[in-house]
Amino acid sequence: MHDVALISNFISSSGFLGAAIHNIDLILTITGGLGAALLLGYLSHRIGLSPIVGYLLAGIVVSPHTPGFVANEGMAKQLAEIGVILLMFGVGLHFHFKELLAVKRIAIPGAVVQSAAATLLSMFIMHAWGMTWTQGAVFGMAIAVASTVVLTRILVDNNHLHTPIGHVAIGWLVVEDIFTVFVLVLIPAIFGGGADAELNGGAVAVALLWTTVKIVALVAVVFFVGGWAVPRILTLIARTRSRELFTLGVLVLALGIAVGSAKLFGVSMELGAFLAGMVVGRSDFSNRAATDALPMKDAFAVLFFVSVGMLFDYHILVQSPWMVLATVAIVMVGKPLAAIIITVVLRYPSRTALAVGAVLSQIGEFSFIVGTMAMQYELIDGRAFNVLVATAIISITLAPLLYRAVDPIEAALAKRPRLWAMLNRNPAVGKKPKFDPQHDSLRKAIVVGYGPVGQTVVRLLTDNGFSPVVVEMNVDTVQRLRAEGIAAVYGDAGHAETLKTAGADEAQILILSASSVQAAKELIREARRLNPNVRVIARTSYLREAETLAAVGADSVFTGEGEVALSMTENILESFGATPEQIDRERERIRREFSRDELADAGPMPTH
Repeated sequence: MHDVALISNFISSSGFLGAAIHNIDLILTITGGLGAALLLGYLSHRIGLSPIVGYLLAGIVVSPHTPGFVANEGMAKQLAEIGVILLMFGVGLHFHFKELLAVKRIAIPGAVVQSAAATLLSMFIMHAWGMTWTQGAVFGMAIAVASTVVLTRILVDNNHLHTPIGHVAIGWLVVEDIFTVFVLVLIPAIFGGGADAELNGGAVAVALLWTTVKIVALVAVVFFVGGWAVPRILTLIARTRSRELFTLGVLVLALGIAVGSAKLFGVSMELGAFLAGMVVGRSDFSNRAATDALPMKDAFAVLFFVSVGMLFDYHILVQSPWMVLATVAIVMVGKPLAAIIITVVLRYPSRTALAVGAVLSQIGEFSFIVGTMAMQYELIDGRAFNVLVATAIISITLAPLLYRAVDPIEAALAKRPRLWAMLNRNPAVGKKPKFDPQHDSLRKAIVVGYGPVGQTVVRLLTDNGFSPVVVEMNVDTVQRLRAEGIAAVYGDAGHAETLKTAGADEAQILILSASSVQAAKELIREARRLNPNVRVIARTSYLREAETLAAVGADSVFTGEGEVALSMTENILESFGATPEQIDRERERIRREFSRDELADAGPMPTH
């Protein structure tokens, strides 16, 4: 008993019990939140809604405002913050600075007009509910910025992320995020003495100037210092051939730059993560970082939606229904209309105007950050913050549906010639590229792996009118090939993003020169999904694996056993004086026995 008492006192004094309870609480929060999200997300998908709706409902189910299991709200918020950082990093990977400059003509004025419209509408409407003009302005700034998570998810779900519409929407959102950073810095500077503090024009100007300096300094450090250091760091890690170290390296860079941006420069971690993604995206590691290092970002993004649902107190719908409806109208009617008007005025096509207006018709994580700070400085009360959350849930639920309605709305507009002509006065139609016989006459091919077999195949393809692209996991090989003028992509060919970058959707032939059957199965499936008409030629070591690769879509499979048997047969027959006809007959027989049907049509592959 004495020993038991000593052990008990030791556990209590050392904090082991508290730590264990804390860990169990964390695991329960993750398990309960993700479990509810899985169930309700699946049901939402089955009835034709976005899974996001299910994730939000899951948050309400595990919140303290409903009976049953209650998740830890603080832990859910912290995990969700990681998800937002990783998602911003992923967006930065595929959004290069030149693309942001390409849409500056619409992104900057569009974000200014839309943010101003949301703020002014909020000032007038919220003043009717007893808010001061200042409080209404801060509330309007909170609902002026759209959710990065929701916007990206809508674009990805509709395959529009890497289209002109996606570039405009992301550029627009980045400008809104930068404005929001200014708001987050200005609120303490202006209202540090409380909501009733006298506005000091000098303090506002100094705060605005200081924020500009910090953002410019951050961009300079990330792009100049990070642009030099990040590729070198990742090159050293990639040379280890360790997937775990590469994943860890990318995550440390993403989180480290995000945290450093907040601690050293006083800007948001989301903006820092976005810039970090842009730096990595300019290197050779963009595809591999997106496919290997960020597989968990979707799970964390789900936790973000769950955490939003947990904030919602449904009683606000009963207590202030008209206030909620008015705010939803600003977000889902006022903001889209402002976006459509400015987009049409700038002579973009009606489809771009409608799509951008629809995808921006929601609010999210930045709205909650601004709202939380506004509550700290007594600029809004608990009721207004709950209206903010309710509006976020409603707009996040309806925005994907509104985006799906773009095509029917455009079709209806096309039936009205005068209205259509007014909305499409000078649509931005891209010029058709000039025909380049040297380039356009080349047939496209992808070669996975650049070992001895891959090298021979690339040489043969080049000599016979193909334009080969090599996909290789050795970063040194990729860099050497590019220096030699050979197109090369660094990354795992088993991931769709890598195959897209290599041009699998337009390729006529895909050749797997490596012999790993497990990796080849996934690669062939992805290639067939992207391009059902591509001809797939695969290599494997053993005859028994040929059937497996053929079953998943390979047109021709060459086996190491078959090539060895063929070479040995030829050597034996020649040694014993067989005639050329006898050797040809045995060669054809062995080829039929050791390869798939189409090998005879494809002709023999070179042996080494």
